[in-house]
Amino acid sequence: MAFPRDAIGPDEDVALHRHPHWKMLVLPALTALVVTALAGFLAGVAERTTDGTARTAAIAAVGVAWAAIVTLRTVVPVVRWRTTHFVVTDRRVIVRQGVLTHHGTDIPLARIANVQFRHGVVDRMLRTGTLVVVAGSDDPLEFDDVPDVERVHSLLYHHVVSDDAGGDRRWTS
Repeated sequence: MAFPRDAIGPDEDVALHRHPHWKMLVLPALTALVVTALAGFLAGVAERTTDGTARTAAIAAVGVAWAAIVTLRTVVPVVRWRTTHFVVTDRRVIVRQGVLTHHGTDIPLARIANVQFRHGVVDRMLRTGTLVVVAGSDDPLEFDDVPDVERVHSLLYHHVVSDDAGGDRRWTS
């Protein structure tokens, strides 16, 4: 699902649009592989060790269990990843997520008082991390698994410094 362009003002420029980092899809992909292999093995065992209606019921039970686990542990996280958007425009930071229930956060760039990021060794290798935005007197907002978090931090920090110094708001990448 693409980010809805109608959420952006007519003279608002998008500087950055990202989904969460792909690392959050590793566990769901591994789960799908392991569960599929296990379901195949169990269906084979049921095929060899049972007869008639019991065989059909056992194979159907394996299929239903496989579908439920793959849906909950793989499909749902992939859809959640695909429908989560982190957008930086020349006016605000926008976070949108959800399919059935939408959640959104908009932070005007003029209200941003502080921008921080943190990432461990693995996150540094994957070029991802957590972005922490302090807007006014509100509690800090943390955005996990932001791809290229240092670039996003730099863009936002540049804006905060430019605004404080009375500089221009043009984006430089």
